Amino acid sequence: MSAPASPSCAARSGRPSSGSDPSGVVPGGGLRDSAQARKLPPTFGGRVVSELLFDTAGGIATITLNRPDSGNAFTTEMLGLWEKALRECILDDAIRAVVLTGAGRIFCSGGDVKRMAANTSGGQSAWDRAKYLTDHVHRIPLTLMELDKPYIVAVNGAATGAGMDMALMGDIRFAAESARFAETYIKVGFVAGDGGAWMLPRLVGQPKALEMLWTGDFVSAAEAERIGLVNKVVPDAELLSATQAFAERLANGPTVAIRLMKRMVQQGQTSSFRDALAFAASCAGVVGSTEDHREATAAFAQKRKPEFKGR
Repeated sequence: MSAPASPSCAARSGRPSSGSDPSGVVPGGGLRDSAQARKLPPTFGGRVVSELLFDTAGGIATITLNRPDSGNAFTTEMLGLWEKALRECILDDAIRAVVLTGAGRIFCSGGDVKRMAANTSGGQSAWDRAKYLTDHVHRIPLTLMELDKPYIVAVNGAATGAGMDMALMGDIRFAAESARFAETYIKVGFVAGDGGAWMLPRLVGQPKALEMLWTGDFVSAAEAERIGLVNKVVPDAELLSATQAFAERLANGPTVAIRLMKRMVQQGQTSSFRDALAFAASCAGVVGSTEDHREATAAFAQKRKPEFKGR
């Protein structure tokens, strides 16, 4: 997600200890069937979660939207758990990359249209509608602004409305061949209230963004790749393995450099070139003193593969 970065250049890092134990089990999927899943952090009340799954393995956290029978449409509970899972990813130094995907055949259909209809017929006020967005939906992009680790979205099917916009918040997007994208707000006489109108033109340009927002028409995975909406399209059966492989590559890389590079790119979206250069110099100073930098330069000279420690 393109958003201002923290002014601090210090980045925490870490590798999980071999003796670490998962705290429990969450039924459901992840990227690897063999990966041990665990309960969500203590702030979740220690209960098994059904609407959102969260597991970690090999330094990678996987968040799975888990309302497949409802197109993974948002609920207040899901959004709250999603935010808390992201907080865990921010605070846990053993987590070095984060993957988001959806259970079933649909990635995310955004807000629950049936609930929206009920709220409209019930006379929900403008204040109530705005407050729902700020108190719940907006918590996801605002929390992501604090995440300086790679956030990779695996779009496993249709991504519509706010569901598409949640996909746009990823740093990298992989899409299954069957995936489709549509800004369907206009179909229900609504607007993109979750930041999509800010993010989409930064990815595809203003004319294409307006076309998608004004028509609500679907864009295929192939077209999404062509216009820069996604990074890569893969066969459906290979989506999770391809996303996992990319996440592992980043999780096993020089952690501090990867996290600071994300901050540099994000800050560059809103800062002047002069300020961007100053921040780059500061980050270079920090990275230049890391063990991973020394290891990488030594490995280059010795013509061998570097062994990064994340510090």
